[in-house]
Parts: sequence; C-alpha cells; structure tokens
Amino acid sequence: MSRALVGNLAATRVVKTTATDGLRLAMAAIASILIARTLEPEGRGIYALITTTATTAIVAGHLSVNKSQIAMWLEPTRHRFLAANGLILGLISGVVSGFCAFCILVVVAPVPAPNLLVIALLAVPFSVASINLNGIALLQSRTSLVNRAVVTWALALSLPVLALKVMGCLTITNAVICWTMSAAVRFVFIAVSLGCSGLRGKALLARQQLALSSRYHIGVVAQHLLLTLDIFLLNTLVTPTQVGLYAVAGGFLALAWVPTDAIAQVALHRQATEDQPDACKVTAHALRYNVLFSTLVVAAMAIMSPVLIPLLYGNAYAHSVTPLFLLAPGVIALSVVRPVEQFLIRLDRPLTLAVIPVGALAMNIALNAVLIPRWGASGAAISASCSYIVLAFTEVLWFARVTGTDRQALMPRISDLRFAAAFFLLIVRRTPSS
Repeated sequence: MSRALVGNLAATRVVKTTATDGLRLAMAAIASILIARTLEPEGRGIYALITTTATTAIVAGHLSVNKSQIAMWLEPTRHRFLAANGLILGLISGVVSGFCAFCILVVVAPVPAPNLLVIALLAVPFSVASINLNGIALLQSRTSLVNRAVVTWALALSLPVLALKVMGCLTITNAVICWTMSAAVRFVFIAVSLGCSGLRGKALLARQQLALSSRYHIGVVAQHLLLTLDIFLLNTLVTPTQVGLYAVAGGFLALAWVPTDAIAQVALHRQATEDQPDACKVTAHALRYNVLFSTLVVAAMAIMSPVLIPLLYGNAYAHSVTPLFLLAPGVIALSVVRPVEQFLIRLDRPLTLAVIPVGALAMNIALNAVLIPRWGASGAAISASCSYIVLAFTEVLWFARVTGTDRQALMPRISDLRFAAAFFLLIVRRTPSS
C-alpha cells in the first residue's frame, strides 16, 4: 500500500468499507434479481417507478441538512446538537415531504399503483433521518458503524424477499413492503448505535442549519433528478417495460460505485476538518483513485454483461445490455462528483454549486425528449451519459481552478495501478469487521 494513501485516505478503512459495501451490494443484487425474474420487465418497471418516486421524496425532504453538518463540524461544541437536530429535522421534514409527494402525484401525474406509493412513502421520514445520522457518523470517522448499518439494511431487504420467493408469495406489493421495512430497520439501527435517545436538539442551531442547507438544496435536488428523471420520462414517453430494462442496466453498473463511495466516505472526515491545502490533497487523491477504480470495474462489468444479465435476470432482460454500454461512460464520470463536491462545500458558493447540476439536468431533459421516443432505454442511457460527463467535467474544472491544482495531478498514474492491485488483493483477503 502506498504511504500517500495511508496518510491521506486511511486505506484500511477504505478497504473495510469497500468490502462491506460489496457485501451489501451482493445481497441487494440478490433481491433485485429475484424481483426482476418474478415480476418480468413490466412489473420491474412499476417497482422501479414506485421506489424511485419515494427516493425522490427522500432527497427533496432531507433539505441538504447533511451539507450544513459538514460546514458546521469545525466547532466541537456543536457536535451533539448537530446529531440531535439531524434526527429531529429528518423525521419532521420526511413526514412533510412524503405527504406532499403523494398529493402532488395524485393530482399532477398519477402513478400506476397509488396504494403501493403510499407504502413506499412510509419509508421517507426514516430514510431522511438515516441520511442525517449517517452523515454524523462519517464526520465522527465512525465508518465501521456506517458499514454495519449498510449491512443491516441489505439483510432487512434481501432475506424477506428471498423468503417470499421460496414461498411463492413475491409480488410487487410484497416487494415494496420489504423495501419500506428495510429503511425503517436501518434507521432504528443507526439511531440506537449513535445513542440518539439521550440527545436534545437546539432550535437556534436548527434554524441556522436550514438557512445554510437550503442554499445548497436546489443543486442537490437537481442532481438527484439528473440521476432519476429518466425513469419517469421513460414511463411517460414509452412503456414500463423500458423502465424495467433501464433500471436493470443501471442497477448492474452500481457495482462500480462500491470502491468509489468507500473512498469518498473515508475522505469526508479530513475534507471537513483539515485546513484547505491538506483537504485539497485528500480530494485530489480521492478523485484520482475514483477515476481508476470506476474505470476498471465498469469495463469489467460491461465485458461480462452480455452473459451475466440474461443469466442472472433472465432472457427477458437481454435488451438491457445496450443501455448498459451506453450508460457506462457516464457512470465513470459520475464517480468523481461526490468527493469533489464534499470539498467544494468549504468554498461557501452554494449558488455556483447549484447552477452546475441544474444546467446538466436541463441538458438531460432536452436530450431525453428527443432520444427516448426514438430509442427508449438506449436513448435515456445516451442522455444520462452526456449529462453526467458535463456535470463531472465542470465540477472538476472548478475544483482545479480554485485550488490551483495541476490537472495532471488529477489523472491516474502508473503508481496508482500498483495500488489498485494491492487494494483489490486486500479486499479479497479481508472480511468486513466492526
């Protein structure tokens, strides 16, 4: 292992987090495969539409409180109040967001199964609070707690789905119930682990958090819509079957974000607490390794997809392979966004940080309007890749300009390849631990 990574990114914790997230993804993949094979592309598309709608309500409802946690973490006296406020604000805003989402969709754009939407929206307050508490745990550098919460969530989703499949009772309704219950289980686990029952919030600090986080929230929502709007547009412009094919392609490529998300999580603590030059170095390391790892994993997944997708999901999903290939460049580009944005929050330029994803979203909508009616899921994949690349390139360019970082320092090097080999070897040898 290179000393640079040990010093800058706590490589051991990165490996543990990657191994844990890999386990989580494997269990979630089992659930996804069972749901996909049972429901077929059309049913899988409806399931994706329901859960994506609830996820959008989660993102809209968390109000980017986790951004304010990063910005305010430098003051130690605020730590306990930030944790308590994360819990309280999460539950309250989650309830409001879930209710508003249901009302809006019932009036404006009815979904195929409103009863299932109600079930899925019950997960919103638990998930919003979990996001806030997860951010607190990462700022405390408690990655092992985050790892255990991730595994708990995956078990709470995959085991019931597996049991229902064995009993022949796996339906869209039961799948959505499992999805909702897993969110509640994760919330209870992380709230108890952080000892939130003994914490008290602080109203003045909460108002300050909301005032700060609201400045970032437009960009956060725009970025989420950039990742998910394709699902809604596919359902509106073509058919739920195309939604199912696209969802499987995107879910299959999610493996590429296992090592990159782990690096971003571990880097967050130092990005938030170190002085700016050191935080800049940590960000540059994270960016380089994320480009390298995502490229290696995405290439491997793309090569194996013509065989693995029909084998795992069934022949009905063979048409997911083409969207997967078209989506691959965008997935690689998107891997650098999280670590870069974690640093850019320090600059206190929320308007600029919002304009970039809003511009990428506008581009995504325009391309989708033209490409989806012609090519369905493949058109959505082309649109997504183009907009993801624009988003990532713009934010990395901004980071390089404001920090004076040489752009060559952001590109993977030969030495990074040696690190990658050692990194994957450690993952194979190590099991997730607490």
